[in-house]
Amino acid sequence: MIFLELFYTFFKIGLFTFGGGYAMIPLIQSEVLAKEWAKAEELINFIAVAESTPGPFAINIATYVGAEQGYKFWGIAGRFLGSACATLGVVMPSFIIILIVAKFYLKFKNNRYIAGAMSGLRPAAIALIMSAVVSMGRSVFFPAGFSWSVFASYEFITSAVIFAVMLTLMLAIKKLHPIALIGLSAALGIAAGYAEKLFI
Repeated sequence: MIFLELFYTFFKIGLFTFGGGYAMIPLIQSEVLAKEWAKAEELINFIAVAESTPGPFAINIATYVGAEQGYKFWGIAGRFLGSACATLGVVMPSFIIILIVAKFYLKFKNNRYIAGAMSGLRPAAIALIMSAVVSMGRSVFFPAGFSWSVFASYEFITSAVIFAVMLTLMLAIKKLHPIALIGLSAALGIAAGYAEKLFI
């Protein structure tokens, strides 16, 4: 049944991901695309939306995927049930683990084995996040595969050279508020879409 599958899939994602929402992206991509719950482009678009809306990233993704799949089977009622199953699945492992850790961590925090495990998990979390950056970057900037001609394309120049560099500098140097940055990014994207239709 789709609702149990949604719960199990996102429970597995929540259970085997260390490092927070960004580190979940490779597992989410792998599971969702393998089950054909969304196309790669749809998933990337929703990742952008999930990052721009309130709430934890992983919960936003799980809720969206669950709602879409539930709707296919039970309509509006399925949308609510699917989103509930997927969301519960992704948060349950963290909830259980944090309860266990909170109970025993203070007692064992100075244990050298625990300290060693924490030291090993940090680079693994960074590697998962970098994997997501590379995977998403490839899908966004090189959707048709890598070639040198891509660097001269309208999409690459606007999205990578102009938007990404300019917005990163504004965030780092001007200390632009994230909400303003999100609004500006949306406006630039809309403007670029209209410009492409008019001039390309």
